[in-house]
Amino acid sequence: MHIKEEVRERHTLAIIVDNEPGILARIAGLFTARGYNIESLTVTDISEDDLISRITIVTSASAPVMEQIIAQLERLVPVHKVVDLTALGPHVERELALVKVVGSGEQRSEALRLAEVYRARVLDATISSFVFEVTGSSGKLDTFIELMREVGLVEVARTGIVAIARGREAA
Repeated sequence: MHIKEEVRERHTLAIIVDNEPGILARIAGLFTARGYNIESLTVTDISEDDLISRITIVTSASAPVMEQIIAQLERLVPVHKVVDLTALGPHVERELALVKVVGSGEQRSEALRLAEVYRARVLDATISSFVFEVTGSSGKLDTFIELMREVGLVEVARTGIVAIARGREAA
């Protein structure tokens, strides 16, 4: 008997929902109840009257499982629209991180040099520490954080991925 492994791909979903209490818990519960992992989740209000929100979720699944996830999300009453940005085509993804580094002497100089290479901004500086803001792809942030471990990384806070489709049409 041969069991075929399905290829899991990373997908970025944009979900437009009514901005009401419990909707985020219902969506997260849908993923949890079915054993799907959420790798990144961001939520923001997108309407002038605070009635509509956009939830961006990054998850990994095979194509059939992704179809099932989207179908289940679309069945939720407060969900207006679900768009798989990955399947849609070209889109822009970004993430922001705040990175605290402590050090002195050569470590301090190296942290500043690396921050310049990665176009990280210094948001706070003391005699012994820096807080950097760095934006870009998740890979860029991962690399910057790994490099900062070598020079005194103390703490990291990340936003999660935000994404939007390219071109004229809204997702």
